[in-house]
Amino acid sequence: MVTDAESLPLDFDMPLLLDACRATGLPVEVCAWDDPAVDWSRFDAVLLRSPWSYVERLPQFLAWCERVTELAPLFNPLPVVRWSLDKHYLADLAARGVPVVPSTFVEPGTDPLAALGEFLAAHPGAGELVVKPTVGAYSKDVQRFTRALAAEAGQYIGRLLDKGCQVIVQPYLASIDRDGETDMIYFDGAYSHAIRKSALLLADGTVNAPTQDVRRAREADQDERAVALAALEAAAAHLGLAQPLLYGRVDLIRGDDGRPVVLELELCEPSLSLAFADGGALRFARALAERLVLS
Repeated sequence: MVTDAESLPLDFDMPLLLDACRATGLPVEVCAWDDPAVDWSRFDAVLLRSPWSYVERLPQFLAWCERVTELAPLFNPLPVVRWSLDKHYLADLAARGVPVVPSTFVEPGTDPLAALGEFLAAHPGAGELVVKPTVGAYSKDVQRFTRALAAEAGQYIGRLLDKGCQVIVQPYLASIDRDGETDMIYFDGAYSHAIRKSALLLADGTVNAPTQDVRRAREADQDERAVALAALEAAAAHLGLAQPLLYGRVDLIRGDDGRPVVLELELCEPSLSLAFADGGALRFARALAERLVLS
């Protein structure tokens, strides 16, 4: 189970998953991805759980994933990691017919004010917008702006570009404040459970961390399940995978028309909210055990 020293205290899934693996008969060790003393060839599988420090060290993390892949099966596998850590994947999902939050990408070298102007012209009904790096975790560097503060939003885009980030701009959909988002968790292609997560980007500029107290268990609606499954199947088809993903989380919100759209697809190291799912950890452990038998 891969983590790092900085992230492990925030990994509320880990104790539950360790207990479930042991109950399933799977011997488990917890290791830091950046610990040079670990011999990864000792393991039958390497499971990414909470290596969240990768955000600041992405090239090193991807290089580590490449090395580990040569020594043991990595879950989810390297092509999934590379693709899913950058939110440009939303464009790939949209190209395959999956409904996603409308997204505009701003690349380094682009005039941020001009790009923002094009975005606002394309979305005249958007009273608010969200700006964030295409690579990130835990709401880091994510900001919400009203349309009246477009100049400040453009300056913020410029600062992110100056840091070497690629940027994604999206309309802030009102349903997030009203209904929150629905995070749906799948193991081996099968629906396990869902949670409701309260809005993290507040109107006053406050950005809340996605701690346990902003979550509660809920049962996903059928239209949400249909979109989530379509997103996971589109990801597998895009990447040419022969098997369903061992694990995945699909974050949905409802658009202005009331229909669910994909906000994010978490396929590398997602928080799985196992504390809110009766039997969820055991379902994950059993899916892992079955995958090891098949491999």
